Amino acid sequence: MDSPLRATELEPAGRLRRTWDDRRVIAVAMIAPAILYIACLVGFPFGLAVFYSLSDATTGSVTYHFVGLRNFATLFQDPVFLTALWNTVLFTLVSQALVVVLSSILAIMLSERFRGRNVVRFLIMLPWTAPISLGVIGWLWIYDSVFSPIDWVLRAAGLIGHPGAPLGVDPNLYWLGRPILARAAIIIVQTWRILPLATVILLAGLSAIPQDILDAAQVDGAGFWRRLLQIKIPLLLPITSIAVLFGAVFTFTDMTVVYVLTRGGPINSTHVLASDAFFVGIQAGDLGQGAAIALFLFPVLAAGVALVLRTARRTEVT
Repeated sequence: MDSPLRATELEPAGRLRRTWDDRRVIAVAMIAPAILYIACLVGFPFGLAVFYSLSDATTGSVTYHFVGLRNFATLFQDPVFLTALWNTVLFTLVSQALVVVLSSILAIMLSERFRGRNVVRFLIMLPWTAPISLGVIGWLWIYDSVFSPIDWVLRAAGLIGHPGAPLGVDPNLYWLGRPILARAAIIIVQTWRILPLATVILLAGLSAIPQDILDAAQVDGAGFWRRLLQIKIPLLLPITSIAVLFGAVFTFTDMTVVYVLTRGGPINSTHVLASDAFFVGIQAGDLGQGAAIALFLFPVLAAGVALVLRTARRTEVT
């Protein structure tokens, strides 16, 4: 028989063993490193950005003063910021609308069996696997003001380059030299960039649809369009919302496409919030104003993410 002292010595060990047997304790212990990593990687820079946005800090001085919300109030007096805000919303909405349509078509096509399907899937994934800066440099050559292959095709088709041509008499369109065409060029590149990811997400959603449902609909006489509109698309709504969410976040926070293609030009007409924050906060040295620009859409974006996730959850349950 163990002595009372021996039982007392074993009691902490038994309590510790029971604690580690608790699933909630194990769950917290497993998730704690990830939470700590995210807090250090995201939380500290975010807190520093909030701190800068409430001050007049600059890169040319070691002193600063708290100015409250003055940096946010002065944003609406800056025409470049208003243009960047409009462009951010425009690029996101138009590119995501195109991505939803094109990715749905591609996913439905790639879900069918045909010779060379794996090769086509590989080619579609290339834009996503390649570094974005490298891909945008390729598009920079495509939009070249003199040697653009797009302009060459349009000239060969008789759409530009001669009197009476529908798109003008100039032999080149100068894609990155005209505000409207420069915006269109950025939207095309953003669509090209996000399309592979959305296609893969929707393709996974299509593969998750039970084959029994499709077979039963086909036996009941439902054709391709009825199966598509009444079965596939409704069942794909939750996964489609996730694809839109990822694409919107990537487009909202991206400055690589604008920086490589146009640097915000011509005449500051293609700036987005991310590029405007970079040029104001880093290149111009106004850390407070740049941080305010970067944080401006954070509440709106957070609310949009919460709304999309809630809608996806409700659609999935329904």
